[in-house]
Amino acid sequence: QVQLVESGGGLVQPGGSLRLSCVTSGITARLYTMDWYRQPPGKQRELVATITPGGSTNYADSLKGRFTISRDVAKSTVYLQMNSLKPEDTAIYICHADGTRTWGPASHYWGQGTQVTVSS
Repeated sequence: QVQLVESGGGLVQPGGSLRLSCVTSGITARLYTMDWYRQPPGKQRELVATITPGGSTNYADSLKGRFTISRDVAKSTVYLQMNSLKPEDTAIYICHADGTRTWGPASHYWGQGTQVTVSS
């Protein structure tokens, strides 16, 4: 059974930092492209950051320089370091494992998400 379990969310003041973690099981995570998405209240889900099996990263243009995605292959864990947080970063942050290019359209998985609230 594939599981993606996020943690690290919470309430933080503007300008603060958080590090989110996504622990995977049931897949060989190092072979998957891993993404972080977020869904702000009342809005659509949007892609935040991506890291490929080779370690290449990509970010939403509006977040470059503040957010960093990384992975620990040995721990099957993906991280999202978020700095200089703003109220508009408030959202549910969701981990996604994408193996569709290798194994077909059914080979992607979602976590349940972790709430991040940026407020004073």
